[in-house]
Amino acid sequence: MAEDRLNFRTAMEFQYGVPSPIKPGIVRLVAENPGPFTYKGTNTYLVGSTSLAVVDPGPDDERHLAAILAVAAGRPITHILVTHAHRDHIDGVPALVRATGAEVAAFPRRAPPDGVTQTSPSGTDFVNYDVPPTLPLADGDVVRGEDWEIRAVHTPGHAPDHLSFALEGRGVLFSGDHVMAWNTSVVAPPEGGMADYMASLEKLAARGDTLYLPAHGGRIDEPARTVKAYLIHRRWREQAILEAIRKGNDSIIDIVPVVYPDIGPKLNVAATLSVQAHVEHLIARGLVACDGPPSWHQRLSPA
Repeated sequence: MAEDRLNFRTAMEFQYGVPSPIKPGIVRLVAENPGPFTYKGTNTYLVGSTSLAVVDPGPDDERHLAAILAVAAGRPITHILVTHAHRDHIDGVPALVRATGAEVAAFPRRAPPDGVTQTSPSGTDFVNYDVPPTLPLADGDVVRGEDWEIRAVHTPGHAPDHLSFALEGRGVLFSGDHVMAWNTSVVAPPEGGMADYMASLEKLAARGDTLYLPAHGGRIDEPARTVKAYLIHRRWREQAILEAIRKGNDSIIDIVPVVYPDIGPKLNVAATLSVQAHVEHLIARGLVACDGPPSWHQRLSPA
């Protein structure tokens, strides 16, 4: 069975601290927090001409904050929109609120119960529960400025609170970490869920936007084709995992080197969590059986 190869777009022209105009009324700044899960860094977008919205302020970084305020150039920043509560997106919110007094618009989420831990693909504390929105958003809610209108599109999968933001009347979607050009989104249980991720891709495929502006990497000028390719890729991955189980690879830890033969040590945990997400989806669909919750070493079998 041949994999449907993805053609990632890794080229990206930018300078840290220097604004990149994307379209009229949309400017991008890239935070200097590059890494294996953030690529060149977190993209922050300023939207509007008179009053402004900031999408994803990024990490808590004085230089990045100064760059945001320099681009605003005295224009009021009235709203801060956060795609999800991962630290590379939300940690810069408190400082920007102190500087601007802006409303914080995001999908609210609760901290897990005491004793419940999250497994991060990067091995770090990666979710910030300490920045609640002052303007809680649900799917379909609209935030308005003087010359812009942005609709929240709930796209869980990478994170349960993940929102994409549609700039109404422009065909532009700020796709956060859900759809990126440089790589596929990390779907890592328990923070991420494959069923939600696939459903959210289907939801975006039905929208008809013409430009995606992701939170990491460059713009996506053919979003419909990209979303379709990512759906096919994930379906191929699940089929490869199912075939591996049928051939006797009966645990998540055994499946990883079969479906990710060239994975490096820095990304091995992310790959293992991705396989776990697919296995959970296969179990939910009745295609794989497991004696209990699917831990990395739990025995799996075809259903």
